[in-house]
Amino acid sequence: MQRSQQFLVLYSGVLTVAFAATALLAFGPWRTGDFRELTVERLNVVEPDGTLRMVISNHDLIPGIIVRSEERALDRSQAGMLFYNDEGSEVGGLIFGGHRNAEGEVVDSGVSLSFDKYESNQIVSLYGVDDSKNKFAGLSVADSPSGSEVNRRIWLGRGEDGIATLALMDADGNKRLLMQVEPDGQAKFSVLDAEGNVIQNVLPSSVAE
Repeated sequence: MQRSQQFLVLYSGVLTVAFAATALLAFGPWRTGDFRELTVERLNVVEPDGTLRMVISNHDLIPGIIVRSEERALDRSQAGMLFYNDEGSEVGGLIFGGHRNAEGEVVDSGVSLSFDKYESNQIVSLYGVDDSKNKFAGLSVADSPSGSEVNRRIWLGRGEDGIATLALMDADGNKRLLMQVEPDGQAKFSVLDAEGNVIQNVLPSSVAE
């Protein structure tokens, strides 16, 4: 009886070690291979020291704002892909979403690809938004000199009014040059002062006459 018990203990120990070794080989950090399909709710890409470099996530698990590996809560209404620099700070991302609310309105519908200044605000953004509150698409280039404020310098896009616009702003974000084409094809070029007053309009000769 005693030998049987000793055998069972030894046998159990061998099985435990074998199972642990199999799990480590299957899921350890050295595991590589080709996979036809992978289903996850969130995927973290990290450096060998654990520094986060990229997250691909659904809406429920998408992180808040991460600066130097420290996360601050932020309610994001989309899923997407977030990028991080060498120090584990967010530097931009690709986010997307859209659904109907209880009233049947389309909300949070669109895609945004953005790139951030070092530990600061977005300075380049590509937008495509179309829901019950906003309808616009375009490219935005901004300044953030001190890291606290954001002053848009360039906007190239289309607004809800259907007007295609190229707007150039000064360092304070004031529009100074506007090139616009309305849906019916009417085009104009405008020069503005710092207060937004039109100094000069340049229209096609057929319209100006």
